[in-house]
Amino acid sequence: MKTTLWIAASVLMLAACGDKPQTLGTARGDAPAYSGTGKPFAEQSWKQGDKTSWESQLRARGQNSQNEYTKTN
Repeated sequence: MKTTLWIAASVLMLAACGDKPQTLGTARGDAPAYSGTGKPFAEQSWKQGDKTSWESQLRARGQNSQNEYTKTN
């Protein structure tokens, strides 16, 4: 009985060591956000790979759609 408990406890402890690494699949690396995805489903005024265009789009989105003060006035 005592050996059965010992074996069960050791199996449970070893089962915790079997975790697999949690990854999101294929990693793109450290590509900047403004480089885009390469897909044509993007904002028309944003040119993929252009940093200044990316920054102006973020600024416009922050002012037009995420600023509650401008929505109420």
